[in-house]
Amino acid sequence: MKSKNILRKSAALLLAALTAVSSPCAAAAEDSADSSPSASGSDSAVSDRSKSRASEPEAPEAEKKFIRWMKFDVPENALRAAMNIDIKSHSGSAPVSWVDILAYLGAKYGGNWKKYKASDLMAAAKKLSPAGSADTLSVSMKYFSFYREAYGAVLSNFLGDYTAEVPDGSGGVKTVTRYGLKAFSPIAKGYGYSHYRDFGASRSFGYSRPHLGNDLLGSIGTPIVAVEGGVVESLGWNRYGGWRVGIRSFDSNRYYYYAHLRRGHPYAKDLRQGSVVRPGDVIGYLGMTGYSDREDVNNMTKPHLHFGMQIIFDESQKDGSGEIWIDVYDIVNLLSSNRSAVVRDDATKDYRRAYDFLDLKWREYYGK
Repeated sequence: MKSKNILRKSAALLLAALTAVSSPCAAAAEDSADSSPSASGSDSAVSDRSKSRASEPEAPEAEKKFIRWMKFDVPENALRAAMNIDIKSHSGSAPVSWVDILAYLGAKYGGNWKKYKASDLMAAAKKLSPAGSADTLSVSMKYFSFYREAYGAVLSNFLGDYTAEVPDGSGGVKTVTRYGLKAFSPIAKGYGYSHYRDFGASRSFGYSRPHLGNDLLGSIGTPIVAVEGGVVESLGWNRYGGWRVGIRSFDSNRYYYYAHLRRGHPYAKDLRQGSVVRPGDVIGYLGMTGYSDREDVNNMTKPHLHFGMQIIFDESQKDGSGEIWIDVYDIVNLLSSNRSAVVRDDATKDYRRAYDFLDLKWREYYGK
């Protein structure tokens, strides 16, 4: 493992990129009225200032093209079935992407997953198995490209190659390299929690608004882990979320929000804004802070983690009226099968992951 200076340098470079560069997504906006995507905007125009006269007004920059609205309501059983097909086919002669399978069904159903049938998923996988089938569909199947990009922004980094320490059966550990699920449940292994579908429920503290996340009810002090690797973009007190952490994925498409952390000791030791975290790293502890202008106040009625996931196609969507938050209930259920084991450091009273893990796609951010 490289030094902490390399991690800080990597984090600083990524943060600079996130704040300076907009994602060049060439997709379409989705019409929220009927779930049918439609084109919006055009390519950005670049003016040749060296040839224009000062007396002539500059042409306005054309509107960029990117997805401006989407919803994600793929049920857990479809997610898990598509994931298993992807993993099993990965090492074969005809690998099939779970994102492509789900995009095909999204286009087939017009985004209405109440129509879902397991037989449709199997048929989609078969249709996509010949090499190049997905690229052909992106041209021939209406809206396939839209759902491919939309669902890809949510799921594309959940599966991939990784190395991990695992028990060797004789009291030690061994390192294995695998392809599979590399995103973790936000609740550490061995800790109980409950949740229900609460996305969009009414919230009234401060102002009336919908709930843009999923509340995972548990015990105060339960270790909270990073679902995916990334850089800590925000950390500290928020009058609504209490002690909270915001982590941006390395590809900049996802922003994970963990809120209502523990009073007095909300964060893992040494976690700072700009910190680089790995999937499954302990980042904080479940609590009930928030709904207060004063810091470190427990004003929530029950201990819980507010877990939210924001999808970002263009940097203009990070804050403001263009934000896209998705319902993560089914994602939480999917990730419940992959939980990070943790151990306690009696000296610091902090928890850390029990087994090392490295996402090979983003190894450069970890100095590997």
